[in-house]
Amino acid sequence: MDDLFHQLKTLSTTEVRAQIRACAYGAHTAGLGKKHLQANLAILPEAYALDFMRFCQRNPKPCPLVGVSDTGNPHMQTLGHDIDIRTDVPAYYVYRHGVLSESVEDITDFWQDDFVAFALGCSFTFEHALERAGIPIWHIQNNTTVPMFTSDIQTVPAGPFHGAMVVSMRAIPNAQLDEVIAISKQFPMAHGAPVHVGDPAAIGIADVKKPNWGDPAPVLAGTTPVFWACGVTPQVAITQAKPPICITHKPGHMLITDISDDADTTILNPKTIPTGETQ
Repeated sequence: MDDLFHQLKTLSTTEVRAQIRACAYGAHTAGLGKKHLQANLAILPEAYALDFMRFCQRNPKPCPLVGVSDTGNPHMQTLGHDIDIRTDVPAYYVYRHGVLSESVEDITDFWQDDFVAFALGCSFTFEHALERAGIPIWHIQNNTTVPMFTSDIQTVPAGPFHGAMVVSMRAIPNAQLDEVIAISKQFPMAHGAPVHVGDPAAIGIADVKKPNWGDPAPVLAGTTPVFWACGVTPQVAITQAKPPICITHKPGHMLITDISDDADTTILNPKTIPTGETQ
């Protein structure tokens, strides 16, 4: 899998999605699709869609909404000319009544005519900018999934959706902290600036070596743990809302879009897609 991961890092977004669609690659997407937006995913029955959209609108840091499908339509053409939301994510979580029931690589057999798919910006996007600035990202260098934690920061409720904010952690060299904050701030559709810098306990994280999702990452001497709002937050809210069925991405396993990751890109403008295709 390591060899395939390094090969995929050199391919276009369409080529990477083709490998994912064929179930040839089912691991994390950090470092893939360079210069393009990656997105978290939540798929809900239409009866829950409006409340979930309100939840995203009220919590833009963890839930920056970048795309919404038509009801029953699995093709999100505002994010990429060939995207099929049923096949183009490396791994999915299926929740039933708020409980995680299974993880699968393809949700074609689960698709319903009343489903609405939501794509939320991901911090993997600004990692490309950090790498271009020469800032080391440990989980990319070591081919692991970024560590994610349930914090004690509470989201703003909307209908049945509520709960704690999930955060992702990266240990940043002390000398580059200001630069990292400034760079990530330029990407509001990818969670923007950190929500916390420093002591994990200050946001309710008891042990930074034991993430709730992803893989542990060391906080080396001369670095500081930095925490960003994370698009896994809806999965916490879903466990509270308890819809009969909900499908999300498996944490760390994102949808890679054709949207440029340039900070000035207007995310919801279909003209940003190179092919020019729109819904």
